[in-house]
Amino acid sequence: MKKIYGFIKGIGEIGYLCADTLRYGLRRPYEWKALREQMEEVGVRSLSIVVISSFFIGMVMAVQIAYSEANFAGRVMVGIGVGVAITRQFGPLLTALLAGGRVTAGITSVIGSMQVTEQVDAIRVLGASPAKKLVFPRVLAAILMFPLLTAVADFVGIAGGLLISVTDIGMAAETYLSQVQRSVTLTDFFGGLFKSMFFGFFAALIGCHFGLRVEGGAEGVGKATTQSVVATSVSVMIADFFLTKLLILVL
Repeated sequence: MKKIYGFIKGIGEIGYLCADTLRYGLRRPYEWKALREQMEEVGVRSLSIVVISSFFIGMVMAVQIAYSEANFAGRVMVGIGVGVAITRQFGPLLTALLAGGRVTAGITSVIGSMQVTEQVDAIRVLGASPAKKLVFPRVLAAILMFPLLTAVADFVGIAGGLLISVTDIGMAAETYLSQVQRSVTLTDFFGGLFKSMFFGFFAALIGCHFGLRVEGGAEGVGKATTQSVVATSVSVMIADFFLTKLLILVL
């Protein structure tokens, strides 16, 4: 019962934090400098892990699709399988789990350190809102940058599949790209970007929540960082299911 109560309480606290973030964050003056810094932190510094992981995911998927069939059908469907799977699912989900884990851990550790050194209390004493100064720039940066990272993951993942198709399977590059072009629609592409906006929102908001609730010094920061990454991963997987169902019904 204690764990269930703590879970429900945590959901309520995240809801209050979200409301405060929207209420104070949209008021002037806007934190443009903080937003630019967080966009660099969330987007630019997460680019390498997204590029490397998505490239090899595309390669693995091409190999699996090509050699999973005993007949010739698997090899001629590589472009279709890789293109659709990457844009609909693996691009946004991979970005959310890898970049989201990194972003959430970074946010929790930074805000948690500010919390234990009483810098957050100092912001309140000065009459400012931590939701506006700390949370809103990070949440907005994640909402803006996660779709861009997902788009990069889509193209790089398809490029990884192209490399395997040409070098290992023996498929012509024109054939592979033609399959991708015919199978991947704008609905698939933008549907993945739509999901990634929510994933970024969850990752940043959960990281801020755990950071603001840190207690117990450096040990508390480490514990909160671990909890935030786990909570983000679980939230992303749950949200992915419901968002996928929503997109199927709407589109």
